[in-house]
Amino acid sequence: MSNTPMLKTERLILRRFEEKDVQALFDILRDEEVNTFLPWFPCASLQQAQQELRHKYQQYYERPSGYRYAVCLQQDNVPIGYVHVGDDDSHDLGYGLRKEFWHKGITTEAAKAVMAQLKKDGCAYITATHDVQNPHSGDVMKKLGMTYRYSYEEQWQPKDRLVTFRLYQLNFDGSEWTYQKYWQQSSVHFVEPNL
Repeated sequence: MSNTPMLKTERLILRRFEEKDVQALFDILRDEEVNTFLPWFPCASLQQAQQELRHKYQQYYERPSGYRYAVCLQQDNVPIGYVHVGDDDSHDLGYGLRKEFWHKGITTEAAKAVMAQLKKDGCAYITATHDVQNPHSGDVMKKLGMTYRYSYEEQWQPKDRLVTFRLYQLNFDGSEWTYQKYWQQSSVHFVEPNL
């Protein structure tokens, strides 16, 4: 797989986070509402955002494969969110967006572009999970063509709270195979009807 190639959509530029993006990254990561259903706590300072930029992005970009995108509007190329894909066998899709840009289809547009790149680069499937208390995230997964597979409980760190997650998956070859790792790791797992 390639290493975070720049992508363009109708409204967006998807690119690597750069040193100049520290303030924009801070604006994304410090919002409590945006971070409610994410595992980490909101960013407390510009210095912490700088550390996040180094550890979550710049070091990651040095790896042979990695998809960690800054989501930017074409008009100013300033990050307003992110789309990540895990580089482990989950190929887990994650995303976040500043709340003033919610409900405009931006996350769906960005994630579709990243998924098209993944497929082009030979990735076989993608998964995503969402907290059952955050159904809007599940709506994005459905819009991306992903289908619900199962639910499971996890004691989420570092927030240390019990969360029930729903796993969605899309296999690019159209097969019905399901990623089983979270099912096997969790002692509480089940399939919810009518999802």
